[in-house]
Amino acid sequence: MKVLIVYHSRLGSVQKMARLIARGVESIPDCEALVRTVPEVSTSPNEVTLADSGDPFVEPEELTNCDALILGSPTRFGNMSAAMKYFLDGTSALWMSGGLAGKPAAVFTSSSSMHGGQESTLLSMMTPLLHHGMLICGLPYTEQALNKTTTGGTPYGASHVAGKSNTNPISDDERTLCIALGKRLASISIKLFT
Repeated sequence: MKVLIVYHSRLGSVQKMARLIARGVESIPDCEALVRTVPEVSTSPNEVTLADSGDPFVEPEELTNCDALILGSPTRFGNMSAAMKYFLDGTSALWMSGGLAGKPAAVFTSSSSMHGGQESTLLSMMTPLLHHGMLICGLPYTEQALNKTTTGGTPYGASHVAGKSNTNPISDDERTLCIALGKRLASISIKLFT
């Protein structure tokens, strides 16, 4: 099973979460996590964007060939980032072909404050996935960390509260929920496709 994790991260928190989610995916036998990023959006026609993270940019065929998809974006005014939205807006041909229909999907985010719009950001990423016909997977309350977290974590997906200066480390509960999200989506993929 190939689980594609596509993220946008400006300050590194979402990237760290992507790597934890990948650990969760790869803890399930026969599952491989492919961690990819999206380019920044620029209003300057001369600006060249390179992936500073060391992760390659996602290629269209990786979307077609994946068995499951996990999207991650920082919270921008209660919404996904422009770079993630731009990426999703470019998937019309895949929508027309039904290339993602029936595949499981999940989402994750990071914000600077506790009430910074994490849940609405997660929902904003789910909407295009639902239009693609994907099967949305969240985190159930059987995950004990979801019941006790005082930082990030929602039933809609994994989340992190990075702080105004992006200096908050990923908490133990946030780490646990990132790994759990990866495990859950990988496990569901195995059940669906074997």
